[in-house]
Amino acid sequence: MRDAAEVMAFLARRFSVGSKHLGPPAPSEAHWTAAAALALRAPDHGALRPFRFVIVGDEQRALLAELFAQDAARRGRPAGDVAGARARAFLGPGLVALVGRVRDGVADVPVTEQWVCIGAALMNFLNALHLMGFGAKALSGASVRDPAIRAAFCEPDETLVAWVVAGTPLRAAHPKGDDEVAAAISRWRPGRPLAR
Repeated sequence: MRDAAEVMAFLARRFSVGSKHLGPPAPSEAHWTAAAALALRAPDHGALRPFRFVIVGDEQRALLAELFAQDAARRGRPAGDVAGARARAFLGPGLVALVGRVRDGVADVPVTEQWVCIGAALMNFLNALHLMGFGAKALSGASVRDPAIRAAFCEPDETLVAWVVAGTPLRAAHPKGDDEVAAAISRWRPGRPLAR
């Protein structure tokens, strides 16, 4: 199991890497596809597959930039913020949208389980990119809530969940703070209040 220990240690060094610390090359379509294949290993009660990934090609960034700028303008942002929103479409060597489809009224599969599946798929996607040597970060913000941007990526019953920027790390990734593993796991003690 030495290999498993090595993989665990490598995954433990995965941290979000912002676009300013990412350079080319970006993941290829084959890399994106391999990451999506690992995302399919997420727990998925009912086999609903409530997620999909949409690759934004380099040639599509200008169109996305205009959608970002129009969103900022609709929200009444000043000209500088509109220009900044336009520029955000060009951040990161590679860009993918995560789209979710959460269904109400599915027997035995409440929406909370479907959202857990989407989150697990995103984590598997990020872990796969890390294993392939790429840095990545999931981003959200106002752009995922804008109706016009959502319509450009989603069917009527879908939600634009997040963006994933990815590329080759320009420096070693590091945590923002110390890991508090003890705060993340504990034993159940019936009849006693849960520790916080």
